[in-house]
Amino acid sequence: MAIPDMWIKIVKEVKDEDWSMGHIVHTLTNRRWMEKCIAYAESHDQCLVGDQTLAFRMMGKDMYTSMTVLQPLNAVVDRGISLHKMIRLVVHGMGGEGYLNFIGNEFGHPEWLDFPRAGNNESYQHARRQWNLVDDQNLVYKFMNEFDMAMNLLEEKHGWLNIAMGFAAERYHEEDKTISFERAGLVFCFNFHPSKSHTDYKVGLNQAGEYRIVLDSDWPEFG
Repeated sequence: MAIPDMWIKIVKEVKDEDWSMGHIVHTLTNRRWMEKCIAYAESHDQCLVGDQTLAFRMMGKDMYTSMTVLQPLNAVVDRGISLHKMIRLVVHGMGGEGYLNFIGNEFGHPEWLDFPRAGNNESYQHARRQWNLVDDQNLVYKFMNEFDMAMNLLEEKHGWLNIAMGFAAERYHEEDKTISFERAGLVFCFNFHPSKSHTDYKVGLNQAGEYRIVLDSDWPEFG
């Protein structure tokens, strides 16, 4: 639970410019030597009544009115979608030897799950996953779903969950708000800076060569 608890605390209590890259890396990698670990960005508890998913915490009420592709994304939704993709990939790539997702969270399902009970007058209103949201091509949920699919297909191809973390001269940089590491022959680079893009950013690697981009959260098909 350390990883999902960390993300909830960060998105609830910490300004974007104050995110600690060292704390994120430490939490994602802090486990006993050679002990395999299942990593997940958010737990099932966050999807139940009384709590909120990461997507809902980051985008809130804007998820009811501003998720259409028929108008430019507002700052809240744009930030939420960007972080939703990056958080899931950094957890997948660095968090352990297995990756867990609660059904529906891959596309940023809004609201919560609540089964009929006395406390809600036996209501079925929230006793479902709204698959129509991700199927609607006019809504941006499809972007998060497409990224999640591409992320998992890339892992299936390269199998980084079965391979130990590789070399990295500097796994994080606090001022630049970046995290970088190598695993399964892939170089993972994340820029969590809220306002600064890095051009020709240098990352120290163990093997020289020419690298190509195989997944980019900024590609148009991912929003």
